[in-house]
This record gives sequence, structure tokens and C-alpha cells, in this order.
Amino acid sequence: MDATGYLRDDDAGLELMFERALDEPIDDVWSCFATPEGTAAWIGTWSGDDVTEGSIVTFTMNAEESAEPEQVTVIDCQAPHRLLIELASEAGTWRLRVDLQEVDGRTQIVFAHLLEQGEEIRMIGPGWDYYLDRLVAARTGAPMPDWSDYWPALTEHYLELG
Repeated sequence: MDATGYLRDDDAGLELMFERALDEPIDDVWSCFATPEGTAAWIGTWSGDDVTEGSIVTFTMNAEESAEPEQVTVIDCQAPHRLLIELASEAGTWRLRVDLQEVDGRTQIVFAHLLEQGEEIRMIGPGWDYYLDRLVAARTGAPMPDWSDYWPALTEHYLELG
């Protein structure tokens, strides 16, 4: 596995960025982020409101044995192009954004995690590489990746970024 995250500083602050692409129309990829069936295939289950600006859902990651339900608030939703959420858990609040763009039936995914002062980038980076690779595997029929291929193997890349 290769680490794919990189840092970008913009108006929002310092973001840890990731990119993936799927040979699918944007509406199909959007469902991976905005429907319970779509998220269940790669990251977790949720219940609550439909994904619209201001909605709140209860979310539980499904690839971690000790995952606890977390509250997710939708900050911005411009279906099928942008979703900005805040995920609140006992570890703190994460602001996450996904931007989608389709060109000739292929959808480009840009995923961003807004970093807060003191966040442990060496833990966050390998985790998002793992989950985004799970998304690709779920959509392409490839085998699900193994967490042990990501941690601690990718930590050096993220330590160098941070």
C-alpha cells in the first residue's frame, strides 16, 4: 500500500487531502456518501434524517470492533457534488468534506479532513487511506483491504507531512 494523503492550506485551514476515481457516474458515487446502503458497503451504518443541509444522523463505523455511535451534522450538501460534515465523537469533532466531479462517466473523488491543532496526522492519514481504499474495493468488487497493510506501514509518510 502507498500513502496517498497530502496537505493543502486554504481559506478553511490546513487540510489532509486524498483523491480517488471510480469509473461510474457521479450519482452512483454520490450514493456511497449520502445513503445508508452506500456507506454501509465501505465505512459504516447510519440512521436519522436524509442527507440535507442541517440534518443530523447517528453513524457507526463498521470496520472497527470498538466503534461507538457518533453524531454527524451535515453542514453543506450540494448533491451530487459536495458534502461537508462534522463528525462528533469522544475523540473530538472532525470536519470532513467530499467533492465529486464527473468527466466522461468517470467520477473524481476529493476527500478532505480539516486538521485541528495537535491532531495526530500519523493516525488519521493511514485510516483515511484504508477507508477510501475500502470504498474503491466495494465499488469495483476487489477484496477489502487489510488494516495491517496500512498501520504502521504508512505512518512514516504522514509523520513527514506533519
